[in-house]
Amino acid sequence: MKVLFCASEIYPYAKTGGLGDVGDALPKSLQKYADVAVAMPMYSFISSDDLQVFASFSLQMGGIDYEIEIYNTQNYYFIKAPLLSSTENLYGNALGDYASNDIRFGLFAKAIVELCTLMSVDILHVNDWHSALAPLFIKEKGLHVKSVLTIHNLAYQGIFSKESLQRLGLDNSYFRMEALEFYGKINFLKAGIAFCDALTTVSPSYAQEILTPAFGCGLDGFLQAHKYKLHGILNGINADFFDPKTDSFLAYNYDANHLEDKRKNKVAFLKKIKLKDPRKPLFIVLSRLVPQKGIDLICKALPEILAHKINLYILGDGEGDMISQLTQAALRYENFVFENCYDESLSHQAYAAADFVLMPSLFEPCGLVQMIAMRYGVIPIVFATGGLRDSVFEDQDKCGRGVVFTKYSKKQFLLALQRALLLQKDDALKKANMACDFSFQKSAKAYFEIYKALV
Repeated sequence: MKVLFCASEIYPYAKTGGLGDVGDALPKSLQKYADVAVAMPMYSFISSDDLQVFASFSLQMGGIDYEIEIYNTQNYYFIKAPLLSSTENLYGNALGDYASNDIRFGLFAKAIVELCTLMSVDILHVNDWHSALAPLFIKEKGLHVKSVLTIHNLAYQGIFSKESLQRLGLDNSYFRMEALEFYGKINFLKAGIAFCDALTTVSPSYAQEILTPAFGCGLDGFLQAHKYKLHGILNGINADFFDPKTDSFLAYNYDANHLEDKRKNKVAFLKKIKLKDPRKPLFIVLSRLVPQKGIDLICKALPEILAHKINLYILGDGEGDMISQLTQAALRYENFVFENCYDESLSHQAYAAADFVLMPSLFEPCGLVQMIAMRYGVIPIVFATGGLRDSVFEDQDKCGRGVVFTKYSKKQFLLALQRALLLQKDDALKKANMACDFSFQKSAKAYFEIYKALV
């Protein structure tokens, strides 16, 4: 079986969040079951020095001819196209999303389908709205390729004006409720849901949540109509890359039997970020700084959090009022450091140093931070939603111990933090978490079963 796995970001070539990590880890685990190739956009910052041209062709979209080049190395394929490959960032800049994103990712989806033909693919696995037009293009071409769409975050749907239909070369007949139409606009993700052969999302709980108005982001009714093909499969992590025993970003490597070396990492990290007293519990937040992640709840609770004898470190990129609140708080409190950026090496060092990670997400399709944290001996504090509900348990009989609050309020969040402080020196709990299997092996087998059923 030949599978083409496509995503808009795949680590180490591009990453803004969890999708990049999944794009790295899941295809590697799937190799055990199928012949898997990976495709992504060739952004302007990806060098072609170590790549070779695999194919070049012209695609017509909206009456315009676009020249496409596909580069590859081993089983990785990179789509180079006008607009798609000329921007500085993946999706937008400080002014907002790129105005040409409909064309950029429409071309990506159409080029993917062409690549399916060139490679004689059996299964095309697309991810989120950026590649969600591909199942539609497969149906239009009448290809014998089955498609799987994974929704990583329903809040991001790829919504554009009705005029995009013409720019994408799509017939007006698609502008209907059963296809792309969405409150007078067109919706890329809705197209994928409508035309894919199988639909998955990244945790069992989230698969149920998105069928409700509270989490459905306007698509709950449409998803109800397509729930016969919906599956919830919990994500995993790249257990080789996220391994404190071999992690090259760390000052000291360690495992569950040498937690004293984790404490050495804490001393080194606190010195690096200029926080004092390694005896204090170190709480970390590693996240995109958006309301979904509960950053506003953290901001509201900051005075009470920092009144404890703890240290707090927040690493993440974002903009707006929350950034300004965190920046001001970091100037005011000597036990708090905030860095408004994304940095892979710093995040690994933070995991190795931390005692606790805060994840008060308002909703969380899956979440990878809690799994990585537990692998590094860090205790997660989470709100019971989506994949957090499926992977962190305040229950000694389950693998993946942490602190869970079930009512979304500042009071319950702070009570969870107080319960967590009682666990700071619980090395047995940390060792048990480090022994849990958070790899993609179980998930990969579940995806393979879906592929097998389709072909």
